[in-house]
Amino acid sequence: MAKLIGIAVVVLIAGVLAFITSRPDSFLITRTRQLDASPDAVYALINNFALWRQWSPYENVDPNMEREYSGPAAGVGARYAYKGNRNIGVGRMEILESKPGERIDIRLEFIEPFAAVNQANFVLEPSGKGTRVTWNMSGPNTFMGKGMMAFGLMESFIGKQLEKGLTDLETAARAADFKATQSAQAEPLTASPAH
Repeated sequence: MAKLIGIAVVVLIAGVLAFITSRPDSFLITRTRQLDASPDAVYALINNFALWRQWSPYENVDPNMEREYSGPAAGVGARYAYKGNRNIGVGRMEILESKPGERIDIRLEFIEPFAAVNQANFVLEPSGKGTRVTWNMSGPNTFMGKGMMAFGLMESFIGKQLEKGLTDLETAARAADFKATQSAQAEPLTASPAH
């Protein structure tokens, strides 16, 4: 009886491993949200890594995370390196393509706790009085990634982070729009005539 149970366990493990290895060699996780904010405000917040602290779900994982920005402040060639606790790890990002109000493509390089190179892109479309934003994350699938995908863990985990990021991006972009409106409506101060 014990031998039959052992064989059944081996067959089950082999089946699970075969199922995992049959998963696709790449992944794509996408989330889309209609934001009640202008394309200009949304684009500005994504196109400048220093502004990600206002909305990115990854920025608050480690309050002591070290950040280093290099290259231009925004747009193609802007780079961002980070080093945090075991929950955030070590990595860097670089903007590869940037089309105002339309799209931003980013290279993501994870160094620790695992090595991987992925892509993220944001597609912006004016929609009504706001902006429809699609955030895609894609890359090659490692065996661990295939395992997480096989059971829906990667889609669920990363998907929730992207959803939170889009929600917080809307909040930050609405605040930027409000500030821009207030500045535009402010009367310029003029000097009082001397008496």
